[in-house]
Amino acid sequence: MAASFRWILQLHKDVPKAARFYAEGLDFTVDVCTLRWAELRSGPLKLALMYSPSNHGLQEGYSSLLSFTVTDINSTVTKLMSLGAELDGPIKHEIHGKVAAMRCIDGHVLGLYEPA
Repeated sequence: MAASFRWILQLHKDVPKAARFYAEGLDFTVDVCTLRWAELRSGPLKLALMYSPSNHGLQEGYSSLLSFTVTDINSTVTKLMSLGAELDGPIKHEIHGKVAAMRCIDGHVLGLYEPA
């Protein structure tokens, strides 16, 4: 039997705040949310958030990266920034579409892509 993908896991200092960030900022569905654990869905993707009192080695420049296709990169960036994210450089206008990198509330990198 082949292995099957279960979820992507991120460590966060405040799991409910991180769940709200993904739910309100990127329209994830929250299936479970406690102070120590959350499970969220976006289509077939499952994201698990687990409490960690420290960053466990997360340093600036080193993080997990989640990449998302969005319909309007400008409004998504604005919404995520209102929830505590930081834009990591300018929005770039490439021939294939717009791209942006952001850091979420605990420093994880989010890649955003709006197709041309």
